[in-house]
This record gives sequence, C-alpha cells and structure tokens, in this order.
Amino acid sequence: MNLNTPHTPNMFRVNIKLGMEVDIVLKKDQRTGKRTRGKVQWILTSAPFHSRGIKVTLDTRQVGRVQEIINP
Repeated sequence: MNLNTPHTPNMFRVNIKLGMEVDIVLKKDQRTGKRTRGKVQWILTSAPFHSRGIKVTLDTRQVGRVQEIINP
C-alpha cells in the first residue's frame, strides 16, 4: 500500500453495497483507464480494504475494480 496515495471510498469494502451504481475498470481496460458503469451484483473482494479498488461483478456480469461510487 502506497501511503502517499489518498484513500477514497471505493477502496473500502464497507462503502460498496449491492445494487449501487458504480464505475469500474475492467481488466482489459486497465492500461487505458476506460470506465464501465453499472449496478453491483456481487462483491468479490473479501478484504476490508484494497488499494486499487474493491473488485465487483456488475449486473451485466462484467468484473472489475470500483473506481467511483455514482449513486450510493
């Protein structure tokens, strides 16, 4: 964990709820940072914190790390 990076809500599992609208980065889009928006169907990260964002599955079955919470 890089202590110089500010912690944002997307890094903490407690802030991610099923059904909330989020922007994620898919594995294939990690280099470009392209975001995909959708509703959280499953939370895959079991740890309470992850420095690159909590990994989720959207209702479209796409998997990626949460970059921003759109609609809590």
